[in-house]
Amino acid sequence: MSIHIGAEVGDIAETVLLPGDPYRAKWAAETFLGNVRMVNETRGMLGFTGTWNGHDVTIQGSGMGMPSLSIYVNELIRDYDAKTLIRIGSCGSMQEHVGIRDIVLAMTASTVASPSHSIFKDVTFAPCADWPLLKAAAKAAESKNRPIHIGGIYSSDTFYDERPDLNEQMVRHGILAVEMETAELYTLALRHKRRAMSVLTVSDHLLTHEALPADQRERSFGEMVEIALEAAFA
Repeated sequence: MSIHIGAEVGDIAETVLLPGDPYRAKWAAETFLGNVRMVNETRGMLGFTGTWNGHDVTIQGSGMGMPSLSIYVNELIRDYDAKTLIRIGSCGSMQEHVGIRDIVLAMTASTVASPSHSIFKDVTFAPCADWPLLKAAAKAAESKNRPIHIGGIYSSDTFYDERPDLNEQMVRHGILAVEMETAELYTLALRHKRRAMSVLTVSDHLLTHEALPADQRERSFGEMVEIALEAAFA
């Protein structure tokens, strides 16, 4: 049992899906897994373990932002020996051709700073997804009735951003979307030699200002969960 995860050793599967919202974790577990049981409710950050096609899977909420995700991923690796960690979450489109409800597979994640930023000092470290996992996700995505985009994203630790100049440079350099967790996830996975990837659904658009209502954000993201599960066990 760790500080922030109340599960016993053995309650957490080697494959973990990481939605930011704990209630999205509950929905995804109840929708896609069999034999579901709650394994964590410490501080309201819900976690569930069940089975998918005979494979053990944990779906654990990670909270919002890189500092929160860093806590859960560090403990999942250190205390429960998680091997494959896949973020499933929402993102904001930064390109005109990336539309609402489209799927984004994050190949790389740029960031201004993350909890790991101070480790690298003068080096600009480039965290990236696990290639076999990303390749499997791209193959799984081909069967979905949804536009798929693969490329770089931007992980910001500021939701109410007041740097329009920075966003302009992200758009200019082809960044597909913005979210708040992936850069730290990829960094931790590379450090500890684990597999990681982010499968994201576009919930709002920074250029057109379109946005999904809150209730649809929580429950209309089924395809990215399917992609994540299919990729994990390809």
